Amino acid sequence: MIQVTIDGIKLQVEEKSTVLDAARKAGIWIPTLCHHDALSTYGACRTCLVEVVYDDGWRRLVTACNFPIEAPVSIETANEKVTKHRKMVMELLLARCPNSPAVKEVAARVGVTEPRFAKEDDYCILCGLCTRVCEEAIGRSAIGFTSRGIDEAVDTPFLAQSDACIGCGACAFVCPTGIIYVEDQGMTRRIKKWHAEFDLVSCTECGKPITTRQHLEYLKKKISLPAYIWELCPDCKKKFYAQRAVLVGHM
Repeated sequence: MIQVTIDGIKLQVEEKSTVLDAARKAGIWIPTLCHHDALSTYGACRTCLVEVVYDDGWRRLVTACNFPIEAPVSIETANEKVTKHRKMVMELLLARCPNSPAVKEVAARVGVTEPRFAKEDDYCILCGLCTRVCEEAIGRSAIGFTSRGIDEAVDTPFLAQSDACIGCGACAFVCPTGIIYVEDQGMTRRIKKWHAEFDLVSCTECGKPITTRQHLEYLKKKISLPAYIWELCPDCKKKFYAQRAVLVGHM
């Protein structure tokens, strides 16, 4: 265990814990937009900037989400320097995504309500959450970063529907700004951001759409369940298990 001081609070943390871990343990809020506990850290959005102070007086700004604590240090999460840099980051993000509820919420919490820069009316902050969940959690790598500099974006190879995409919607689930969304109409699922369109599988009991065939086949490989269970929608699954519990209770 390593002793750290964060905003004057002393606590013990495990070696290699991140500053974000330490802050959460101390009950201190640090803004994040590109972090998810189930995925690798990336440090893309820079909203979690803090200042680390070493015993010799050396100071440096670091991203709290991926900076490992390897020795006793003092951490300042809201001093004048940190606040100044964090506000600048949020001004830039707010200018890029002025209509994103998540960005506006974090910006307001750090004291930014209106950016000084020209607004772009975009929703993507290049946080990389969608690419990481697709690669790390789903294991498909259907999307990735394209171009460089001001033209950098997230998209599919050749800007066409990727054969690796299964239409699961995990990317939409982790997206902090809502630019990725899954649209189900009738028996068709569309993810416009990825130029993707899928046929939906219907529930054999009630006829409601369940998910895409590709997603269903993926789940079957991951989870061992009787074949007929996969043919039921969530509501019919609940009814099935409730009826089975009643039958078992009368045996």
